[in-house]
Amino acid sequence: MAHIIVVGNEKGGSGKSTTSMHVATALARLGHRVGALDLDVRQRSFGRYLENRSHFTQSEGLDLPTPRLGHLEPESDGIDPLSRAIETLEPDCDFILLDCPGSHTKLSQMAHTLADTLITPMNDSFIDFDLLARLSPDGRILGPSIYAEMVWSARQLRGQAGAGPIDWLVLRNRLGTQQMHNKRKVGGALDTLSKRIGFRVAPGFSERVIFRELFPRGLTLLDLKDIGTEQLSMSNIAARQELRDLIAELRLPGVSVTF
Repeated sequence: MAHIIVVGNEKGGSGKSTTSMHVATALARLGHRVGALDLDVRQRSFGRYLENRSHFTQSEGLDLPTPRLGHLEPESDGIDPLSRAIETLEPDCDFILLDCPGSHTKLSQMAHTLADTLITPMNDSFIDFDLLARLSPDGRILGPSIYAEMVWSARQLRGQAGAGPIDWLVLRNRLGTQQMHNKRKVGGALDTLSKRIGFRVAPGFSERVIFRELFPRGLTLLDLKDIGTEQLSMSNIAARQELRDLIAELRLPGVSVTF
């Protein structure tokens, strides 16, 4: 069976689509068969990212490792569209990555119950932290918030079905380069919360202009040399290292980071 990776967070602007694209494409570059589904049926940022990649590689005559983009069909015969899409992809995939919308939807809730690995990108602020837990004015954790409660429900459903645990990784995106007071406070609160509700914390991607420039051509950090960019900037090199660290930290079955 394919290993299901879900990228979820019920808040927009946290870097879900960028994370999804780089994780899925990195796995494809490592020789794994990767399927992809965009569950944000309205914005479809992840889906359009992959479509941009297909159009660019065709127009430039390039052969870049690319995840297979699946599609959600309308519900029929009592089979929900997500289950049908996964059944279509699964025979030919080692991994299937599901990119969830930045809001609570039925598809997103269902996806979380299927997750073997859950990646939750969040901006390094207490605004995003509020989706995981409620804080008192003096910084004490009062209890889990709406998104953490949804993940807990997904874990219970998986347990009842004998599907195994969810390995949950909270990704701190857009970390500032300075050791600011707020950064330390968010980090401390995440470390405390992780022990209470069961997730791992890892640094994600720093805020970089390159990510905005890659989207129209459907490219990732790992594609730059393939399109003739021989001299990488220090920022690009640092971003590639962030991606290496993320893939290693995911601890996916059968994956060795060789790029």
